[in-house]
Amino acid sequence: MAHAETAPEQGVVALKLSNYRDWQPGLDKVKVNAPSIYVLAPLDAHWSLEGSLVNDAVSGASPRYHSAVSGASKMDDSRTAGDVKLTHYADRQAWSVGAASSSEHDYRSNTLSGEWRMSSDDNNRTWNLGLAYSDDEIGSTNDPTLDERRRTWQLMAGVTQAWTKVDVVQFNLGASFGKGYYSDPYKFPDARPDERRQTTALLRWNHHVEAIGATLRTSWRLYDDSWGVRAHTLDAAWVQPVAEGWTVTPMLRYTTQRAARFYYDPVYDATLGAPFPSGFSNLTHYSADQRLSAFGAATAGLRVDWQVDRQWKLDLSYSRYEQRGDWRLGGDGSPGLAPFSARWWQLGLSRSF
Repeated sequence: MAHAETAPEQGVVALKLSNYRDWQPGLDKVKVNAPSIYVLAPLDAHWSLEGSLVNDAVSGASPRYHSAVSGASKMDDSRTAGDVKLTHYADRQAWSVGAASSSEHDYRSNTLSGEWRMSSDDNNRTWNLGLAYSDDEIGSTNDPTLDERRRTWQLMAGVTQAWTKVDVVQFNLGASFGKGYYSDPYKFPDARPDERRQTTALLRWNHHVEAIGATLRTSWRLYDDSWGVRAHTLDAAWVQPVAEGWTVTPMLRYTTQRAARFYYDPVYDATLGAPFPSGFSNLTHYSADQRLSAFGAATAGLRVDWQVDRQWKLDLSYSRYEQRGDWRLGGDGSPGLAPFSARWWQLGLSRSF
């Protein structure tokens, strides 16, 4: 059943410690340590305030372009990000306003957002609308003169429906319209369009298996943008209580992606040679960033939750990610991509009050 729009009865303080690493053949690992804190505080019967703060410490080397050309550059940076959201609850509806900010030595981002939700009379259906605006400032340690901006509008609309007593489905549509600087100042050569329109469709289905108290969570996400990138992502997780207070959740995810129109494979200009793409002097946009290539990727993970008592909860999760050009479905993957691997774990402790 969808939930009625009522203020939370309890507050929550949650501490998280995350660790991420990725690697490719012949390159040092990127390492990210990210402690964070989240607080949810009911203010009264109709208001709540929540916010989070995270600090990322990043070191290592950025990913190479593909097997033949390394676009790696050394990284040693830290990022501080925070957000706050105020929510008002009324009869069968709620609205929120929020702000977020992120800062590192060569990048700053500020976002304002708003959201509205409304539930049906029987609380079996919930509609939601969201709007956000971001203003980003981009610099570069390699080029102190770089001072660029990017502004983005984001829209989202969706509906959640209790289909049966054991099935809940959700469908969301999203759109993003950005204009400004998109090129990567740490990859050479790299020149991307100054506009990007992105659309997403997300379908979720949760099915509760009453006989064993488990829940199957599945989703499909379609992503498409004006650069020619299109990606499908399938996700499945099995939430299984195994003992009093304990829950185990294995998960699997698969993504297949089509390359951007201006992504170039390891075929280089006959005169200039690597890393310049073939016909470089006649091109307006070009990038060898493997995130814009055609590839397939798989993720496997496991999460364990322990509800210690009514107030305290512990959780631990681990995931492993593998990306390859020839794992793409629906067409050929980009040739010459170096294998890309990543893993991350997270330890969490929360207390209700």
